[in-house]
Amino acid sequence: MSFARPNTKHPRLYVNDLGYTRKDYQGAISTLCAGCGHDSISNAIIQACLELNIEPHKVAKMSGIGCSSKSPNYFLNQSHGFNSVHGRMPSVATGAALANRDLLYIGVSGDGDTASIGMGQFAHVVRRQLNMLYIVENNGVYGLTKGQNSATLDYGSKSKKGEENLYEPIDLVSMALQLGATFVARSFSGDKKQLVPLLKAAMSHKGFAFIDIISPCVTFNNHPGSMKSFDYVREHIQQTGKSDFIPMEEEICVEYEPGKTQEVTLHDGSVLHFHKDDNYFDRTDRWAALSEIEKFKKQGEILTGLLYVEPDASDTHQMLNVSKKPLNSLSEMELCPGSQSLKAINASLR
Repeated sequence: MSFARPNTKHPRLYVNDLGYTRKDYQGAISTLCAGCGHDSISNAIIQACLELNIEPHKVAKMSGIGCSSKSPNYFLNQSHGFNSVHGRMPSVATGAALANRDLLYIGVSGDGDTASIGMGQFAHVVRRQLNMLYIVENNGVYGLTKGQNSATLDYGSKSKKGEENLYEPIDLVSMALQLGATFVARSFSGDKKQLVPLLKAAMSHKGFAFIDIISPCVTFNNHPGSMKSFDYVREHIQQTGKSDFIPMEEEICVEYEPGKTQEVTLHDGSVLHFHKDDNYFDRTDRWAALSEIEKFKKQGEILTGLLYVEPDASDTHQMLNVSKKPLNSLSEMELCPGSQSLKAINASLR
């Protein structure tokens, strides 16, 4: 059986500032299991790119191996893409970003691809501060190889056969914070209202942005006893606050008390209602974020939302002081300036 999307357009279909509609950001029809959380994440990425007026051909999608790494095929079919070896996506993304810094790099990985075989690569891409958005579609199992437990599966979580996980999980958001990531968030594939603003903020962040997204596997990890099922996450989720993303404009300042809601009119005339959580913590304090994550973990709750952001973060290009012009566009003369320049470089190192 074959499937195709209709070519008809609704007369009131949303069109962004570039003249693009949602269809311009779509990809192939998904072959993942019906109801897979990964498809919800793909749809959220499509929505975020549409609202941010991102040109699809200025995006590079990077992935490794696994169900999660198939999902870049299901969004932004007019963008660049590279499906790499299992766990090695960060190396490929680093090389691509150094060659062409003008693209937006979106890396999509899984809990097995990142927290097991790719753990070393993940650690080093964080500390290098590569300018990219790194997404982990976290379901706690290896969906392509019949549902074995992954390294992020919660202690005591039961498999489909009823066996309990005996090992402590690797918490990727805590690891990202400790390694120096400058934008860290966690979300749930079933919470589009939270996920889309987080994606928009992460795509606009300069530096390494990391989002761990709990994305239940409907085939192997969505049963009673699983701590990464849709029902369990919905019952145990706690948000850091209501999320929205506002592009850079002249600053709008408001003051109101914790536990209260404040109405704010934005530059475009739209109105937002902000709610300040009673359990507020400073999102620019890395250690406060780690403390909050641990506090809710001990209570059996999953803390979602923006956990940490460094407003004035630097990235790999600044750290290495590389050319502001993409390396892939440099001429032969710029790349090979001649023997005299080489002598001068060697002399400076003596």
